[in-house]
Amino acid sequence: MAAAAEGLAAYRAVLRAARRTFAGDQLMLKESAVEIRRRFEDHRGLTPGSDDAARALADAREGGHFITHMIVQATRAPSGSFVVKPESVHAGATLEVPSEEILSKLK
Repeated sequence: MAAAAEGLAAYRAVLRAARRTFAGDQLMLKESAVEIRRRFEDHRGLTPGSDDAARALADAREGGHFITHMIVQATRAPSGSFVVKPESVHAGATLEVPSEEILSKLK
């Protein structure tokens, strides 16, 4: 039963991260919740304690961290441009730009 509680905690943490990040953007709130649910449902049948289950939980934790620290929601200014206001959780966050070699492997 501890594995189910850990999965539920990870699910709730990712949902909280999405709600915080996409606050005020109803479309993104709805779509992110649907996608998060789908991803967890895809892993519902994993055997608790298995390597696959541990990997799925690690991916969920990483996803929550990514949503919180790497995504900044832009808002439209009256002039029509977009304004990005990073918060303190974004300080020092960097994202490595993938090389052409990495991108070609993904195709």
